[in-house]
Amino acid sequence: MKPFVISREFDAPRERVWQAWTEPERLQQWFSPKGFSVIKANLDLRVGGTYHYGMRMPDGKEMWGKWLIREVKRPERLVFVNTFSDPQGGLTRHPFAPDWPAKMLSTITFGEKGKATLLTIQWEPIEASEAELKVFDGGRASMTQGWSGTFENLTGYLGKK
Repeated sequence: MKPFVISREFDAPRERVWQAWTEPERLQQWFSPKGFSVIKANLDLRVGGTYHYGMRMPDGKEMWGKWLIREVKRPERLVFVNTFSDPQGGLTRHPFAPDWPAKMLSTITFGEKGKATLLTIQWEPIEASEAELKVFDGGRASMTQGWSGTFENLTGYLGKK
């Protein structure tokens, strides 16, 4: 199965984009799908650490997620396993798509491109069943849409002085 990969160039120095991804007070200002609001953001940025976050949807429902951090290479690369969680931090399944892969290996790279930053996200299911792999493969358009909205949020955040 091919991983899902999406890239976007941001008109900001790599260190600033890195900070937006790795400092909780910054991360909670933009890291959510468009229209969602972040209600919790606890980050322990180290190998073996976690990022536990909660988001409120426009209809008031909540979604929770957790990163299990595997690699931190400032300011070039961040690798973590992305999962859904409950408000207490326990790992759960996707609340609306039970066949979505329970664990996604997320590799974020921060490339310098002059004064700009080329951000690349790679997602791939790990420890996934055939059913989960099929749902992942069929979800590429929605992943593109979701990440595009999140990138719009990041662009807006980086545009603030």
